[in-house]
Amino acid sequence: MLPAIFPRARYGFGFLLLLFCMMAWAIVGVPELSRRVTDLTSTLSTEQVAALENKLAAFETQKGSQIAVLIVPTTQPKDIAEFGIEVADLWQIGRKGVDDGVILIVAKDDRKLRLEVGYGLEGVIPDAVAKRIISETITPYFKNGDYAGGIDAGVTQLIGLIGGEALPAPSEGLSEAQGDGAFMFILIGGLILGFALSVMMGRVMGGMLAGLGSGLVAALVMGLAFSVALFIGLMVFFIVGVRSTGGRGWSNGGGFGGSSGGGSWSGGGGRFGGGGASGSW
Repeated sequence: MLPAIFPRARYGFGFLLLLFCMMAWAIVGVPELSRRVTDLTSTLSTEQVAALENKLAAFETQKGSQIAVLIVPTTQPKDIAEFGIEVADLWQIGRKGVDDGVILIVAKDDRKLRLEVGYGLEGVIPDAVAKRIISETITPYFKNGDYAGGIDAGVTQLIGLIGGEALPAPSEGLSEAQGDGAFMFILIGGLILGFALSVMMGRVMGGMLAGLGSGLVAALVMGLAFSVALFIGLMVFFIVGVRSTGGRGWSNGGGFGGSSGGGSWSGGGGRFGGGGASGSW
């Protein structure tokens, strides 16, 4: 009896999970943030998206602020202002504590657009200025069917305004590629040192010293985050000092990568308070 019930329960649970996901999409309707320019309408060409991405990435490197562009077919049944708040809450563009993010949202089929402005930029981009950027800079291009030109012009004006604002300097930490290289360099070096010390001092003591040294080098010399340095130190210690004996070795069951793959991009935790403006063309 029970074996016959389990498959039904499994299928029923799967159906409920699918229904829940569909309901969640209908309620939220906000795509996952993975890049600076998200075009769900294929309005922009690959070259135009790449040009905008490079422009926004260069600005973020120089100033620290984050600007994102989202193009959707429609925000219905939600008003674009309501939809914009949901996007801002989920994406959290801008640096945490600085709140210097801006999101340009274009609802192509609705012929509406909106600028969501983070708390930290409401002084330089108040609602009235955001309204003028939409009505005087972006929409004239849109009325002529030049979406790429309008978005680029709006982004250029935003960059100019934010560039003149006194904001904290960008973090001078390692880039993602440099961070991955530093991680592997310190990890391998720590393991080599640990195995050498374990021959002279025993596995536990050798692992402890190698792990401590690796963590200090990662944090103080390479400038990696404390959590990453701690992870490296513990990893070296466990591989060297707590590895099993008897020829079985030690394995963590998988690899480690410092990035999520595909060059994904995410917001920095900035906050929004509904500042910005909406418009149409």
